[in-house]
Parts: sequence; C-alpha cells; structure tokens
Amino acid sequence: MKSNQYSVKVYETTIDDEDKFIEFFDTNYMLFKDYLILIHGHLSQRIKEYLTLKSLTYLHDIKLPKGRSRKAIEKEIEQERTQNAIYMQIAEAKLKKLSYRLENNLTVLDKMIRSGQEINIDGDLLLLNRVNSGATLNIKGNLIITNIVEGAVRCLGNFMMLTASHKANIIFQGVEVDNELLINKLNRVELKNSKIVITPVLKKEINWA
Repeated sequence: MKSNQYSVKVYETTIDDEDKFIEFFDTNYMLFKDYLILIHGHLSQRIKEYLTLKSLTYLHDIKLPKGRSRKAIEKEIEQERTQNAIYMQIAEAKLKKLSYRLENNLTVLDKMIRSGQEINIDGDLLLLNRVNSGATLNIKGNLIITNIVEGAVRCLGNFMMLTASHKANIIFQGVEVDNELLINKLNRVELKNSKIVITPVLKKEINWA
C-alpha cells in the first residue's frame, strides 16, 4: 500500500452574506489560496462557481477531526498505560482469590498466540497478549486474557476474565459464550446454575485480594 500524509491548513466559516464572503476572499486571496475552506450551512450555486473560479479547495458541511497537541497525546498514552497496569493488578488479585489450584500451577504468557497455534494448559493461565484468529486455547483451569481475543477459547475452570472480544469463539465449561455480551473493557465470565453470567470488572475490584 502506498500512502502519503499531509498537514492541511483549514479555514472554517459560514456564509451569512455572499457579497461580504466574496469580498473577503478577494481581499485575502493570497493568504487563503492554499487553505482548505470548510463551509457550514447553505452553499449557493453562486458561491460554488466563485470558489471554482478562484481555484479554492472547499468542503461543505463536513466535520473534520480536531488535531491534538503532543501533550494531549502523551497524556492519553500515559492514561492507557495506567489503565493496563490496573487491569494487570485486577487480574493477579482475581487469580489469588478465586483460583482453586496451587499457585505453582499458574502459567503466565506474554506472547501473541498466532493463527494456527494451539496452546494447551492443565492449570490456570494469565495471558498478557492477544489471541489471533485461527489460534486456539485449551485451558483446564481459570483463564485471564488482558488483550483482544479473535480465536477460539476452551476453558474448564471456575471463571474467565476477557476483554471485549466480538470475533472470538468461546466455550466455557461446555457452554458457548455469546461474545456480543463481552462489551466492557474487562469482563468476568462464570457459570452459575448452568447459566453463563457475565459481569464487568470494575476498578474498585482491585482490592479483592
């Protein structure tokens, strides 16, 4: 794929008076000739013809994304890192409290499970990476995955914790999970009275352990 990225100057306006609009751009043509003119509201044929005649590039009633400062981007990245750290602590706390197996029967993996791979775990699994489409996890214990699942999951433990994973194929204790219900950033999946129960994992639950 070949692509290019541009930084574009945009002048956003509405047209209340067509004569004043034309006069403004006639006067300031050299300043705005390389701008993208973003016009909201009514756009008459007269103004369209004027903009074409002046070779001014314009868009009509389009909402453009607002640019973010470097500081805002860095803040968003830091918030995401903090959120991921919270999820990790929640996952570890949940395993300590609910796992019925010995601590040394916990497997922690920090690798992507790629298409075609099949992972078989006899005990509990904490997976810190994603499960790609075409990959399969067979887990006899409890399962926590902190990233997106697009492959197949077979779990026989007391519980699972999964992110929103709408493409996954999930069988929990022999019951198929409707992954459209995995709508939260982190979801707890349990089987109660032969019924799948899915509940969101909240930040406050970090104190479980």
